[in-house]
Amino acid sequence: MMNQLYLTIAREAILSAFENSQIDTNALLRAYPDLAQPYATFVTLTLHGKLRGCIGSLIAHRPLVEDLISNASSAAFRDQRFPSLTPEEFPEIRIEVSLLTSPKRVEYTSKEELRRLIRPLVDGVILRLGNQQATFLPQVWEELTDFDDFFAHLGLKAGIGHDPLSFHPEIYTYQVEKHKEGNDV
Repeated sequence: MMNQLYLTIAREAILSAFENSQIDTNALLRAYPDLAQPYATFVTLTLHGKLRGCIGSLIAHRPLVEDLISNASSAAFRDQRFPSLTPEEFPEIRIEVSLLTSPKRVEYTSKEELRRLIRPLVDGVILRLGNQQATFLPQVWEELTDFDDFFAHLGLKAGIGHDPLSFHPEIYTYQVEKHKEGNDV
């Protein structure tokens, strides 16, 4: 039930931008009071199996319904890696909603120790060094299955370079509850 609700809200958020309308969040909150709880979400859009947008929050800072609507709209229209989603693409996108647990700092003294502490396919990872930060959801492990490759790509995403662990950055992990629409066309 909630699985479909999250996906429906995300899809409606994108549709409402095309239609210049708004989602009635008050009606949703009356029907589903749990949507008022603070939650961090990520919304990932794919088109024909390829990433088309992904935006999210790492820390719960607003009600779930608001975070979901904002991140769905941002994934469609404000992910700087892609042009804005078009009305023609909209029927063909697939939406995935991830609800995040609170990030926990990982204390480690070496790359080898970190390798033992990180759980591929379970842990999402936040890498932070100074003002530079990037994250990969746990789903990214499906494509970047090797620990070193995973962290090399995460370091590049953060703008730190392909060997970010040599700088001993702060590492945080979180887990997700994933809700996904049907298979990509």
